[in-house]
Amino acid sequence: MRAAVCHRLGTPDGIATEAVPRPTPGPGEALIRVRAAAVNLPDVLIAAGRYQVPVPPPFTPGSEFAGVVVAVGPQVTGVRVGDRVAGGVMSGAFAQYVAAPADALIPVPAGVDLTTAAASWVCHLTAYNALRSIANITPGERLVVLGAAGGVGLATVELGALLGARVVAAASSPEKLAACKERGAEFLIDYERTPLRDAIRAAVDGADVVVDPVGGRYSEAALRTLGWGGRFVTVGYASGEIPRIPLNLLLLKGMIVRGFELRTFPRFEPELAARDRAELAELLATGRVAPLVGARFPLAETSAALLHVAERRAIGKVVLDMTDGDETGSEA
Repeated sequence: MRAAVCHRLGTPDGIATEAVPRPTPGPGEALIRVRAAAVNLPDVLIAAGRYQVPVPPPFTPGSEFAGVVVAVGPQVTGVRVGDRVAGGVMSGAFAQYVAAPADALIPVPAGVDLTTAAASWVCHLTAYNALRSIANITPGERLVVLGAAGGVGLATVELGALLGARVVAAASSPEKLAACKERGAEFLIDYERTPLRDAIRAAVDGADVVVDPVGGRYSEAALRTLGWGGRFVTVGYASGEIPRIPLNLLLLKGMIVRGFELRTFPRFEPELAARDRAELAELLATGRVAPLVGARFPLAETSAALLHVAERRAIGKVVLDMTDGDETGSEA
């Protein structure tokens, strides 16, 4: 099969597409013919050796995929050859085939195409968990979303509006803010050109919830706009800088700061994770939410797709299309 391979940790330009052995599913695993894979910031960090869980090279990057089951290993129940599924792995998704734990695969509802499925789970599930289970957001609350045009950010805007929040979207360009408006943002802030703290207060006179996938210099400014009992949810550090928050701010307003990580949430909160996943699947199946796919690349251009995300040029999701019979390799 054809796969993207990272031979050395560093910048995305070191990743090449080459022929590698097709994996064989082991006990409890299924083999999936990948039809689409989404590119996320953790993929960039893993390839650079900057993620909290290291993956030694050589390896195939990629964590989020959708496709069709073509084989199952021993001790697999509930998944059959021919099933359309989506799933996540630490690495290995940027390939024509991937072996993944069968019990972690998610059935793709009828009527949902595989590109949509591949682009939905990491960012939309992160956003839904953050809003529903971590922030416990309620209709009418004022929600500030930083990095609002990225994968997690735009999903948070869309789902926050769906859950009845008044959404304040903060992003770095008019083009990104236009996408946020289309997804339901009520207030738009270009934080490259406007002081963030002042703009939030002018828009909604304070916030109830902040969801922050960016970190860096904007985190404290957004946190300072929270009212009494406000909730700040940190979900990532796309800026590359982990902020340091003065604890007296929490004391004075009774604020709550919580972290969220998609990888570990199901382990520590299995009931909430199962509920959120089922509710999101229903929203996707009925078409009430759908990811914005802002850019598509063939498998052979994996390095360019990763660079697109690394340079923060992405609006919504970036997807690799696993087409047949072209330079990415045929399905043999």
